[in-house]
Amino acid sequence: MNRYKTVVATMIFVGLAALPMLAQSGGESTYKSKCAMCHAADGSASSPVGKMMKVPSFLTPAAKKTSTADYIAIVKNGKGKMPAYGGKLSDAEVKGVVAYIRTLQK
Repeated sequence: MNRYKTVVATMIFVGLAALPMLAQSGGESTYKSKCAMCHAADGSASSPVGKMMKVPSFLTPAAKKTSTADYIAIVKNGKGKMPAYGGKLSDAEVKGVVAYIRTLQK
């Protein structure tokens, strides 16, 4: 019985450890399909559309200081020329995109 508990506990631990990677990969795929066209794959806004529309980079010191709550609000409600994604993405997808943006800022 103790061995069974150890195996179950290990499976749960490994499964929980994989959750951030799953969230990141979900955020990454959503970012690539919805955001990268303007913000570029690396968040630099150096894509042709990003340059043309003067999209802000996620890599500036000011962007890095932007709160997660502010980024979530921007994704949901839009800002400037950026459309609102609140009706197109679930809360989990929005949070995943913001989490992925944070990985680009490191």
